Amino acid sequence: MMSTTATTTGSSASQNCLAPETKQFYPVLKNEKVSSDSHILTIGLPENRALLGWEENIPTCISVAANNESLVVAKAKSYSPISHPNLKGEFQLLVKAYPPQEDGKMGVGAYICGLQEGDVMEAKVKKPRQMHSSPHVLGRWKHVGLVAGGTGIAPLYQILVLLMSAQELNCKIHILSINRKQEDILLKSQLDQFAKEHPDVVSVTYSLTGNEDDENSPQFLMGRGTVQLAKQALPDPSLDDVMILVCGKNGFVEHWAGKVGRGPPKPDGSKGPKIQGPLLGVLNDAGYSASQVFKY
Repeated sequence: MMSTTATTTGSSASQNCLAPETKQFYPVLKNEKVSSDSHILTIGLPENRALLGWEENIPTCISVAANNESLVVAKAKSYSPISHPNLKGEFQLLVKAYPPQEDGKMGVGAYICGLQEGDVMEAKVKKPRQMHSSPHVLGRWKHVGLVAGGTGIAPLYQILVLLMSAQELNCKIHILSINRKQEDILLKSQLDQFAKEHPDVVSVTYSLTGNEDDENSPQFLMGRGTVQLAKQALPDPSLDDVMILVCGKNGFVEHWAGKVGRGPPKPDGSKGPKIQGPLLGVLNDAGYSASQVFKY
């Protein structure tokens, strides 16, 4: 795996003063393998940057560039940190390394998982995600449902951490994590700890889609998602100030809430902005309205 060390990046004082949305180099401080194919990396910030993003209470997302077309399928991929946006001097990424393509090229995730302490990665912070016209999450909702498919738990976990850090927590949080097998569940110990320490605030439901051996286990439900599962694991749509956040692969999001569309391409030829589109799928059938659901 090709890596780039800090001594070869030319990270000058002028570069370290660049704004978050400008592509720049971030040093890898730690790389911990947390499953057979997933890692949690602790990444440092460039000098003179205290925060990854612009504000301490707005969720962040970064675009990581691999910069090696001979090895990597895509040039860049977006990741949401699992650490609180107010963390000073560093942040944490949960990254899954998918198997190489038939031509031997790897994904950006595999590239990142191969980085070690002392390496750097090139990335830029993306503009804050507008969740129904606002990037803020604190104080907006009384009942929050987080529906995650596999690695889709990462941005939702950042939302969880952000909500749980509020001095006056005024909402209840329902987490639904859907995976193929037990060993695929990421951040399970952290989710369980939140539920154990705050049983009146946090509830966690796990559903599995590919392991019949767990079918009779009281800890796990089965299936990718039905109206019955939504009613069992998520806040009732008739309650006041409900928001359901859904994140996972395209097919997972479509199953739960309908496709996420795209606006017209940008002048530089890059993809247009994401458009929520109509609410369909399980959540629509379960009685939620489009204003109560946000699709990542």
